[in-house]
This record gives sequence, structure tokens and C-alpha cells, in this order.
Amino acid sequence: MMNSLMQSIGFAPLLPLWLLAVLGVAGVLLCAWSLYNGARGALLRLAALASLLFWLAGPQHLRESWHSLPQTALMLVDQSPSMSIGQRAAIARQAADALAHMQVDGLNIRTITVRQNGHDGTRLFEALDQAAADIPPDQLAGAMMVTDGQVADVPANLPDRLRPRTATGEQTTLPLHVVLTAKGEETDRKLQILEAPPYAIAGQPAHLRVLAEDSGPNTHTGTPAELTLRVNGEEPVVIPVVTGTPQDISIPVARPGQMLISLSVSPLEGEVSQLNNQSITHIMGIRDRLRVLLISGTPNQGERVWRRLLKADPAVDLIHFTILRPPEKDDGTPLSDLALIAFPVKELFQDKINQFDLIILDGFENRSILPHSYLENIANFVRRGGGLLLTAGPEFVGSGSLQETPVGDVLPAHVPLETGMVEHQFRPRLTAQGRQHPVTAALSGAPDANVPDSTTTVAGAWGPWYRALKPDSTHGEVLMSGPDAAPLLVLDRVDQGRVALLLSDQIWLWSRGEGGGGPQAELLRRISHWLMKEPELEEEQLAASITDNVLTVTRHSISTEATPPDVTLTAPSGTHTTLHLHAAPQDGSQTATLPANETGIWQITDGAHTAYAAPVQSDIREMTDLRATATKLAPMAQQSGGGVFWLGAPGHLAIPTIRMAESTTLHGADWLAFPQRGAHIVTGKSAEPLLPTWSMLLLSLTFLFAGWWREGRN
Repeated sequence: MMNSLMQSIGFAPLLPLWLLAVLGVAGVLLCAWSLYNGARGALLRLAALASLLFWLAGPQHLRESWHSLPQTALMLVDQSPSMSIGQRAAIARQAADALAHMQVDGLNIRTITVRQNGHDGTRLFEALDQAAADIPPDQLAGAMMVTDGQVADVPANLPDRLRPRTATGEQTTLPLHVVLTAKGEETDRKLQILEAPPYAIAGQPAHLRVLAEDSGPNTHTGTPAELTLRVNGEEPVVIPVVTGTPQDISIPVARPGQMLISLSVSPLEGEVSQLNNQSITHIMGIRDRLRVLLISGTPNQGERVWRRLLKADPAVDLIHFTILRPPEKDDGTPLSDLALIAFPVKELFQDKINQFDLIILDGFENRSILPHSYLENIANFVRRGGGLLLTAGPEFVGSGSLQETPVGDVLPAHVPLETGMVEHQFRPRLTAQGRQHPVTAALSGAPDANVPDSTTTVAGAWGPWYRALKPDSTHGEVLMSGPDAAPLLVLDRVDQGRVALLLSDQIWLWSRGEGGGGPQAELLRRISHWLMKEPELEEEQLAASITDNVLTVTRHSISTEATPPDVTLTAPSGTHTTLHLHAAPQDGSQTATLPANETGIWQITDGAHTAYAAPVQSDIREMTDLRATATKLAPMAQQSGGGVFWLGAPGHLAIPTIRMAESTTLHGADWLAFPQRGAHIVTGKSAEPLLPTWSMLLLSLTFLFAGWWREGRN
């Protein structure tokens, strides 16, 4: 800050300006009239009048005292994730500390540290705009950026903050100096996944497109490289590629469920880092359109529930038949008059049965409709991996009961024919196993065990049913109970397939809102998806995820084992770790955590199940290019008149010195400068007459007497 004095000329008129103007015009006119008539001394009299008017205008000698205001230079220090490469962050901190402590008269340096900004990369210019908003425009001297050059928000033109207008309205340019945390331009090879489908159909290949690309000095496209692909930690596959050319890859999708695909490209000699030589993508394997065969016995209230549920799912192809006319019915009606389609027994249960994923028998009573061999085909369909869902009512304890056929061999319950029917009000409840099983654990409004069956409506409880079957034996998993705590919903695995048995035909009452209704659509949907082996509904699950470099393992089980088994972790480097799980009895899950600092696919197994996990890159844009480079910021520095400086290696940093500019040049080989903006504040003003009054009167009288003398010479 420096005190200064500024002098200038001003006026403080003794008469109104309009009166001075009238007197001046009158004097000029009289002078002109005198000259026109040949009078001598007219000009001298005009000079006398002009000197008098000048004195009446009040000429003053003005003096202003003011002192200079300090200027502020912004220093933006990049501490984003890309600065973790090598020793960039330490170099940036050391250089910033040295620059901030340089003493330059009239210049303050304000330091702003810029860290990660979501998923948008390093945004130094956004930080520059926000910081400069707090500085008066005439006190901003310019900016410095201490960075690796990987900046995501470089504008096309110099920011307005660095192009302020002066007090006179002229636009000026402030320098942007770039200080880079390396010895010079670096090279890097990166791998990009250009296309990757989030979903793929099981049994068909998924198609990926990847690109390996080299950047930096002395790099060329078309360089041979090797791409290593690994799916869910399996044996790697090596594929030859060339840099700069997109590569299409076909990956088989063996089964539904999540696939973790790890891709890595061979390193480039001398590249700065191999962190971006690899990438991981997730593909969810899904089934193709599911084919469901729904066979209803005699028309019943539940048919509409099934059709509405299955037709609402666009991924389901539904084939539905209702047995309207059993074979034993013979009323003499000619076949030509029947508007009914003959039941295609052979086509469904022999020729095309293996094309279905799920068979639903809703109140189906055989009545000799299906011969023994076709019923055997249904049982074999289940054993080979198919799903069977059966809802049972009175027909199940009749003479045509399916439990007395080969289908009964795969059913998880047996109901006595004479005493198996129970008809009175009850509320379906979840069993202890049902409260942990993924099929039913998430169902809303499950009634409390203390709610009596006789209660007609209970807030938050499921509505009542009025008829169910009471089995005398079951095997499998009982998820719901009915009257007298008898099994109501039983799930079971048969060889490679699955069976679900609902021992009541009145679930349709929930869709009508009986007693408050219940989650019939969600329950049936979950049962159907469990039968079709939806991974998320498996009762024994092992899952893993990595967030913020922490691996979380979760095992869900409905078993009653006292001590959860340990799991074995295999890191991407191949090292093995045993992890002990901690039980959470309330939901049947066991969890454990472990730091996961390695990049790649982690494999977790408990001996029976295997899960995979991979870290999610927090800022993909930030880690795409890892070079220290001037290519992005050098044009901005050039537009502003600033310089680009390479700091070099730790221990031998070439830190430029800071000075105030003495010319239009704002940088040199080892120095950078900021211009003098001339910002100041006025501390005082004073005014004195430019000439003494007596001198002005003497001058006017001199001109007047000279004019009189000139006129008297005639």
C-alpha cells in the first residue's frame, strides 16, 4: 500500500454558467461589430473580457491524496484423485507453500484447494469463478493453477473473471499461469469400454466394444497390445488388439444373475500409471421371455387373479387353458355344436412340455384328462429343472386328486382324503422360517401371531380365508401357516427343479379386499420367480459389494446353524484371506467387512456358494487420462499472457518466482508476473485558485488600456 498525490485543474464558477455564456457571446458579437466598422483595439477589448470571464469561471488547482490498494492473485491447488499418481499431491503442496510465502509488494496470494467434485472431474475454473466473486474486479491481479493439467471444465475462451473492465470501460486481460506437477509431458495407455449392455439374455452372448488408446509424446495408433478378459474370477482369456481401434468382444452368458467382467490391457513402456489400463463392467444375465403354462380346473374366482398377474409381466408368455367340459360329461350335444377347443393334451404334456419354464395347476382335478404317462412327464419336467406351482382346493381330496398320481411324488405335502378339508375362518400367517425366507420376508402387513383367527378386521393384518387343506405330512420349507397352525404354503426342491404348493384355493379373496385384503399379487409373483430360480429370492445367498474401499460380505441363510461358516476371500492379486461372519438373528443374515484396496474382481466363497465384487470407480472421468500434460491449459495461459511452468521432481523443484510486471511481458523462464492494476482509494481533496485575484484584474486592465491606447492612435 502506497500513499500518492494527484494534481489537476478544475473550475468553481462565481456566476451561473448560463450568465457567463451570455456575456461571452455578447463580447464576441460586439468585437465582430467593431471590426466590421473598422474600429481599432476591438481584439484587445475582447481579450480583456475573456480574461475577466476566465477569472469569473473560478479556475482552481485541485489536489487529491490517495493510497494504493493491494492486489490479489488466486492460487488454485489441485488435490483431486488424479493428483494421487506418484508424488503429484506432495509436489503441489510444496510448490503452493513456497509460492504463497513469496513477499511481493502490493500483492496478496489467496490459496484455494480444489478436491474431488462428484463425478464431473477436476473443476478448477469453477473454483476460480467462485473465488474471484469475492474480490473487487479492480483488485484481482490474475490466477495461478498448480495442477497436473487434467482439468475437466476448461472453457473455450478466457473466463470473464480474467477479462474485467477498467473504470473507463475498457476491457483488460489478466494472466493465468499454469504450474504443472511433473518434469514434462507424460505418456499413458488407457482402456475404455465404449459399449456394454446392462442386461443380456442367458444362453446368448453379450457384446462389448472396447478401445485401448495411447496418449502423450512419441505414441502412435496401431500399436499391438494384449487384452485380458476375466468373467467372475474365472480363468483369463487373452485377446490381441491394436491401440486406437475399437475392438468387439463376445462374452457367453451361461445363466441368469450378475456377471462381473474385468478387462485389462498390457502396459505401455514408460507410461505414468496402469490404473486406467483396466476396467470392470457389470452385466445382469436375465432369462428370455418366460413361458408359463396355466391349467385351471373348473372356472373359479382365482383365474382372473392369475391372468392379471401373468399378463401384466411383459417378460412372460402365458398359455392358459381352463377345463370347461370334463371327458365324463356326456349330455348328447353334437360335437359340431360345441364352441370349445379340444384340450391339446399330447402337444402340451408330451411334445412341448420341455419348452415351458413354469407349469401352474390351479384347482386342477385329473378326472382321467391326463393319462398316466403324461402325469409322469410333469413329474420328470420338475426333476429336470422345471417349476411347478399348484393351488389346491376341494378337488385335491377328491377321487381325481393329483397326489394319487405320479405328480404326487414331487409334491411337498400329503393331505388325507377324508379329513383333510378344513372350513372355518382363519388368517394366513408367516412361520418363523417364512419371516426369514426371501419369498415371504418382505411381504407387508403380515399379521402378528397374537391376532385371533376369529377377528374379522384387524388394522395392518391380512384378510381372512375360509377354506384350506390340512396335510398329515410335509417336507421342504413351510413359509405360511393356516388353520390350527397347519402348513399353508410349502416350497421344496426336487432334483434340479422346484415345487410350490398352496393348500388353499382362496387367495383370490385378498384381491377382493376381504377383511382388508392382502399381498396376493406380490406373493404369487415371488413364488413364481422363486420357482424360476430368480437369484435374489434364493434362501441361501452369498453377496458382496465394495464401497469406499471397504468390502462387505453378506450371507443370508434360513438354516438354524449355531455358528456361521467362515468365508474365503481371494483378492485380485491371488492372495487368500479367511473372514469370520457375524450373525444377525433378526433377519437370518451374517455380515463381515474388510478393507479392499486392490483393483479388480474379488472372489468370496463359503464352500457352497460363490460371490464376486469389484470396486466402483468414484470418478471415472477423473481417472480416464492420468498424464501430467499442458495440452488442456496451455491455450488458456497463452490467451491471457500467462506462462506454463514444469516443477520437475521432488527435491529439485523448479518453482518460479513472483513479481509485479514492469512491462507487458508477464512471464519468463523462471518467473511469473502480475500487472499493476492501479486500484486505489482517495483519502483527501483540496482546491486553490489557479491565479491570485489581483493578477487576473491586472491582466484584464492591461488588455483594456492597451485597447484604449490602440484606439487613441487614430
